[in-house]
Amino acid sequence: MAQHLNLPSDTPPVKKTAAGPGAPSGPAAPEAAAPTAAASVGTDDRLVRVGRVRRIFMSAEFGSAAAAVVIFIGFSAIAPAFASQAGIGNFLDPAATLGIMAVAVALLMIGGEFDLSAGVMTGSTGLVTALVTTQLNTNIWFGIAASLVFAVAIGFFNGFLVHRTKLPSFIITLGTFFMLWGLNYAVTTNLTHQVTVSGLAPYTGFDSAKALFGSSVGGFQVSLIWWIVLTAVGVVLLTRTKVGNWIAAVGGNAQGALAVGVPVAKVRIGLFIGTAVAAWLVGQLTVIRYASATVTTGPGQEFNYIIAAVIGGCLLTGGAGSALGASIGALIFGMVQQGMPLAGFPSELFKFFLGAILLIAVFINLYLKKKSQAVGS
Repeated sequence: MAQHLNLPSDTPPVKKTAAGPGAPSGPAAPEAAAPTAAASVGTDDRLVRVGRVRRIFMSAEFGSAAAAVVIFIGFSAIAPAFASQAGIGNFLDPAATLGIMAVAVALLMIGGEFDLSAGVMTGSTGLVTALVTTQLNTNIWFGIAASLVFAVAIGFFNGFLVHRTKLPSFIITLGTFFMLWGLNYAVTTNLTHQVTVSGLAPYTGFDSAKALFGSSVGGFQVSLIWWIVLTAVGVVLLTRTKVGNWIAAVGGNAQGALAVGVPVAKVRIGLFIGTAVAAWLVGQLTVIRYASATVTTGPGQEFNYIIAAVIGGCLLTGGAGSALGASIGALIFGMVQQGMPLAGFPSELFKFFLGAILLIAVFINLYLKKKSQAVGS
């Protein structure tokens, strides 16, 4: 915030005296020092005017969007089938579910936290839907509602523990990750004597659930619509609401945010619940589409969500990032995953690419942060 110096009206003028050779003297010295003091005290980098073109180049989304265009053109030139409708549908399919999670994880990272249980949660919520439906022989919408309650409870659990214990969210959610992974195996195998719960299609309500979570139009899955809608919600939340300001404030300086009245506890818990609900949505998109759920779904995906968010401009230190950038990061992920086999590259190089692009994205984000700080100095 811009600061102003208010001196009392009866404050006597301060007289400068020479402290040695070259020290300023006379009435001109205070006047010469005044502009420098005003500039150093009254300047706020958020209030500095920056040209529109420069603002675009310094935005979190620009680098990832440029990379996405280059990758699309490159794969299209090597393998023309990549740019066909079927090819586009192939890379948008995995990008959509990844993008839904990347947006939620980006909001959480901007708030200064991580959720390592996000991946396993996608499998856990799908299993809850499938087990409740098949074991209780009930309407599938009851199973969907039960898994939503389960997701909200886990999100609240993570957020509450992180806020109250002050432990790193990395540790808290890592513990949740292993607990959920163990429960997925233990409960599923004890109830069904196998690691997969299948046969959901005959249950009441499945057709309506499939229309919402598992249908496709023109070769594109309905998950693409969910992805676009949630990206728009994330962008509006961050850029057009006070909640977005709260999230950035908590991620940048939680103690400072608390001092100016930001409800830090509600913001943190809300962000973890948001990530859990996004995992629930991905779980439903998966279990309804394939009419089955398995215990192997989810673990390991949490790192892909973080990578997509970082590619999109999220700082690992919190306080800055972009929901739209995270979605573009997920798009890059999907294009590379589907484009490498078409271009004839070994599939083993995919993980190498993810690691390399993560490091590149981190360096670019740090560079842009330094440039934005330089503008305000």
